[in-house]
Amino acid sequence: MLSYQHAYHAGNFADVHKHLTLYAVIDHLLRKSSPITFFDTHAGRGLYPLEASETQRLGEYRHGMLPLWQAREALSDEPLLASWLEAIAGLQPNPGRLERYPGSPWWLSQRLRRDDRLQLFELHPGEHEHLAQQALPTNVRRIHADGLAGLSAALPVATPRVCALLDPSYELKAEYVEVAVSVLGAMRKARHAVVLVWYPLLPAARHLELLERLRDGGLRKIWRSELTLREPGEERGMYGSGMLVVNPPWGLDERLAAAMARVTPLLGDTSRYRADWWVEE
Repeated sequence: MLSYQHAYHAGNFADVHKHLTLYAVIDHLLRKSSPITFFDTHAGRGLYPLEASETQRLGEYRHGMLPLWQAREALSDEPLLASWLEAIAGLQPNPGRLERYPGSPWWLSQRLRRDDRLQLFELHPGEHEHLAQQALPTNVRRIHADGLAGLSAALPVATPRVCALLDPSYELKAEYVEVAVSVLGAMRKARHAVVLVWYPLLPAARHLELLERLRDGGLRKIWRSELTLREPGEERGMYGSGMLVVNPPWGLDERLAAAMARVTPLLGDTSRYRADWWVEE
């Protein structure tokens, strides 16, 4: 699907949920010295100026990243959130002003070590062109190709550890199944990989097919978290954000629960966060 451009949604509540989870996983993985190959199957632009016309059109960051930014001093006592917000603050051209929001390529690349590797896939030609203009370390490859196929072709890798993020737009119904098939295939080739999957919560509940196929595919250790803004069916459109982590690092669930307990009230009175094991070890 070549119509989706994440700039229209940059910094929304789903980005907060997804990128805080990604940041926490990376932080855990970097506690060990062995090299990691990272994959981002749907990279997008990498960096989003919030004054861009696309982002201003919907202004979704105003109900996602902005409330956290405005409350950052009050959140400074929560370790994970404080570190995450500090990273975002360091990206801003003018201190104290929220002008840019980083996409997953930035989060994945900013702490790469010399022997780590990162492969960024983006199929949309316009988005890939934006990504090509980003300043990234030399151990990052930007690939204009389908990320699910690219992940499968790239595995196994030379590094002892693997971490992959899969977060397509799901504009096509088939993508829920395609993601499940891709994850199952990746885990057969790299069974110790840490794989993160983002999915939208929509009234049609198509994410359930993704969840069920992963469970029925024989995987173990799948942790699930969901952030909802409201109950399904109250309004049209996305009412929540879901994340799966296959082979989650030990302690990830507790760190994120503590952080999300502070995030959730800032997103509205009806916002809720829950996390559990979708498939236990």
